[in-house]
Amino acid sequence: MLNTEKILSGLSDDLNLLIHRQAPLRDRTTLQIGGPAALLCEARNADQARRFQEIAHQHELPFFILGGGSNLLAADEGFPGLVLRVATNGFTTSGNTLVAGAGLDFDQLIQRSLAAGLSGLEFASGIPGTLGGAIMGNAGCYGHEISEFLLEAITLSPDGNIRRRGPEEFGFGYRATALRESGEILLQATLGLRIGGIEQAISTREEKILDRHSKHPNNLPSAGSWFRNLPAPGPGQHRVAAGSLLEKVGAKEMSEGDAQVFSGHANMIVNTGEATCAQVKMLARRMKKAVAEKFQVDLIQEVRYLEATGEAAGPGSLP
Repeated sequence: MLNTEKILSGLSDDLNLLIHRQAPLRDRTTLQIGGPAALLCEARNADQARRFQEIAHQHELPFFILGGGSNLLAADEGFPGLVLRVATNGFTTSGNTLVAGAGLDFDQLIQRSLAAGLSGLEFASGIPGTLGGAIMGNAGCYGHEISEFLLEAITLSPDGNIRRRGPEEFGFGYRATALRESGEILLQATLGLRIGGIEQAISTREEKILDRHSKHPNNLPSAGSWFRNLPAPGPGQHRVAAGSLLEKVGAKEMSEGDAQVFSGHANMIVNTGEATCAQVKMLARRMKKAVAEKFQVDLIQEVRYLEATGEAAGPGSLP
């Protein structure tokens, strides 16, 4: 068992104040599932993030970076290491550029950018999570992705170095970046937006939020879309929605305990009460198997898994 008191006994007061012991992950994930993290540390600046990272390396602790918890399934047994939550949430604008901390709520960022007279991000209105999570997962919808707007970022690398990076270093892909898979920690980002067009942007924002509310579970815990959409069948065509295939195999009728496929969207799993991680995994496997058997299509998960072993399985894996 992890001796947290021994690990933390020599820490400075400023770090100790930012540490939560045995922090329930169900309270920090939108699916509201997950046991306690041995240590959950909130870093409010780059130096604190670096020092918490050093603690994990020094004591050889399993280490995980937590954003808004919107695309994550945590194990019922919890996480036996250090979970770092980047809580940097500064916000400034200059001309058409916006600089914000990675821990800022993504939808709040959109609201504040519009209030500052900057448009461009309104397409993503209502997407849960933080700015850091949106960039590291290359969040997108309605034909746009956050990668279109990134000018520069400050990251903390696994070797403890804080670096400025251009967008070309992120290796942006569909709902993925190379930097997230390499263990990079995003601390701050600079985005390039448009000056003006606010009236139309606000109208677009309202339209997207209404559309999201009509399709997404608003009163039930969810991690968002579970599987990635499929590649476009040809040049100039749209991706094939995973939800359309799941709909055709009757996924909306599937459930495991309190884990249930959302009645309004066949690619979303909701927690209707006390769903467990095991139940959700079993349900996701059934969904994936049904599509494979009917369409010979191998669905790729979008949600990440945080295991009790200390491992974090990224998109593509289905433990």
